[in-house]
Amino acid sequence: MSIRAQRWVILVLAVTAAVVGVWAAAFPMSFYTDFPSPGRHWVSALGPYNEHLVRDVGGLYLALLVLSVWVWRRPTTDRLRMAGGAWLIFNSVHFLWHMLHLGVFPTIDRIGNAVSLGGVLILSILLLLPERRVRSRPPDARLSSTG
Repeated sequence: MSIRAQRWVILVLAVTAAVVGVWAAAFPMSFYTDFPSPGRHWVSALGPYNEHLVRDVGGLYLALLVLSVWVWRRPTTDRLRMAGGAWLIFNSVHFLWHMLHLGVFPTIDRIGNAVSLGGVLILSILLLLPERRVRSRPPDARLSSTG
């Protein structure tokens, strides 16, 4: 995958981190009752409100935002992979936990959880793919033969 494409991937992850991070850190009760949108209760369906936990989640996402924006601004293969590794660790644990606890949700929210969390997990993996280098075409064999 090209660095240019991976920059788009890290940008999408950064936007995700900004939305979730600011919402959870600054407005923890709203995040608890209204995430991912009013009428959907993906957090509150999973247990009692804990302001400390919600604000910690916000802080985690804001930290990933800082990392992602820094890498987006100064992309190298190593930096993109490092950010991908950080996102992959978080997203794989987050995805697995939610997939094991979908029973409390109606079908539409089960699908929403799987698609949204699976999507960011896939984006994390894309940051770990090797850099695609543009190969120059090999010289034409007829031109390089000596005989």
